[in-house]
Amino acid sequence: MSDAVNRPPDIHLHPGKEKGLLRGHPWVFSGAIQRMEVDAAPPSAGDWVRVFSSEGQALGWGHWGEGSIAVRILAEGKRLLPPDADWWVEKLSQALLIRRSVGFNTGSSDGDNNCFRWIHGEGDGLSGLVIDLYGTLAVVQTHTMGMHKAWGDIESSMRSILGNRLDIIVDKSAILLKKLPGAQQMDSTDGVVWSRAEAPQHVRQEVREHGIRYVVDPLNGQKTGFFLDQRDNRRLLMEWVGTREVLNAFSYTGGFSMAALKGGSPKVISLDASELAVEAACHHAELNGYAGRHEGIRGDVMAYLREKEILPPVVILDPPAYAKSRANRHKAVQGYKRLNALTMRKMPEDSLLWTFSCSQVVDAQLFEDTIIAAAVESGKTVRILRRLGQPADHPTLAGHPEAQYLKGLVLHIF
Repeated sequence: MSDAVNRPPDIHLHPGKEKGLLRGHPWVFSGAIQRMEVDAAPPSAGDWVRVFSSEGQALGWGHWGEGSIAVRILAEGKRLLPPDADWWVEKLSQALLIRRSVGFNTGSSDGDNNCFRWIHGEGDGLSGLVIDLYGTLAVVQTHTMGMHKAWGDIESSMRSILGNRLDIIVDKSAILLKKLPGAQQMDSTDGVVWSRAEAPQHVRQEVREHGIRYVVDPLNGQKTGFFLDQRDNRRLLMEWVGTREVLNAFSYTGGFSMAALKGGSPKVISLDASELAVEAACHHAELNGYAGRHEGIRGDVMAYLREKEILPPVVILDPPAYAKSRANRHKAVQGYKRLNALTMRKMPEDSLLWTFSCSQVVDAQLFEDTIIAAAVESGKTVRILRRLGQPADHPTLAGHPEAQYLKGLVLHIF
C-alpha cells in the first residue's frame, strides 16, 4: 500500500487551542479537538497522529491517548511522516549530550557520580518515557501506550548509542501500563529485556553518588530503584549537617541518611514503614563504613513522631506523593500540614527541617502556603532558608509547569 493509504489520522483543533502548543506545552486535551480526519479506522491508544491548528498549521506529531490528554506531542509538525528509527536515535543522543555537558558520567562503572536520569519525559520532549542510568544498567519506564508501542525503537537506540557501555536494560513498565486503555493486549512484564551476558535472576547494581556507594535493586525497589531527583538536595544536606544528629523519615534506602553521615553527623536514624527499605539503608551504612553511627527503624512515621518528646536537630521529611489527582489535593494538603506541624512542635530550638512534596498536583506556592500554615499551628518561629527542586537531569520544558513536581524547603526552627 502507498503512504497515502496508510496516512495516520489528522487532528484539527478548535480556534485558539493551539496557543498552549505554540508556547511549548506538549499536551492536547480532548476538549481542544474540533475534528479528526482518518482514512480508515480511528486511532488506537498509542498510535501516531498529526495535529493541526484550525487554520491548517501543522503543529506536531504525537501519540494518541484515550483519556483527558488526547495527544502527547513529540515531534515537529513539518515532518510528512511519523518519526522513524533515526529520529529516536537523535532524540536519545541529544538528551545524553545535555547530561554530559553538565558533568554526568555516562555508561561507566567509574567516578563519584555514575547514576542519573537519561530521559525525563516531557523535559526531554519524550512524554511518557523515563530512562535512568545506573552505571552500565539502564532502567526504563514507559508510562503511555505510545511509548510501549515504540519499545523496539527505544531499546535499539539505547544499544546503538551506548554500545558495550550498557550491560543490562530492565523494563519497569508493566504495573504502570496495566492501568491504561489497551492494556489487555499488552504482553510485557517487568524484568530484564536485554543483556550482553546471560540475564541474571536478580538485577542489582552498585553505583556512587557524591562518592557514596549504593546498591540499586530496580526489580524490587520503588520507581526505578533509587530517587535520583534528590541528588542536589542530598549534596546540600551533606554540606550543612555539621555535627548535628539527624532523623530521616520516609528514608527509603537511606539516600539522605548516607549524605548526612558523610557530612559528619554523629548519629542518623533511618525511619521507614518498609522492612526491605530499612534493611537496604542499614546495608548502605555498612557498605560505606557508617554502621556505628546509623540506626534503622521500621515504623509508621506519624506514630513515631507522636511518641517522641523531642526530635533531633535535623529532620528530613520526604514522604511519598500524598495526591496523584486534583480530586485528592485538599486531602493531601491537610496531610502535609499535620505532618509538618507535628514535626515542628517536637523539634528543638535552632534546628533544621528539610521538608518535601513530590505531589505534582500540589504546586510550589500551595506547598509553601501549607508549610506556613503548619508553622503557625506549631507555635514555632520558622524561617525559610532555601527553596529546593529538581536537578539538571530532571529538566522541565518551558511552558509545561506540570513537570515541576518536586518541591522542598529548608526551614530554621526556633
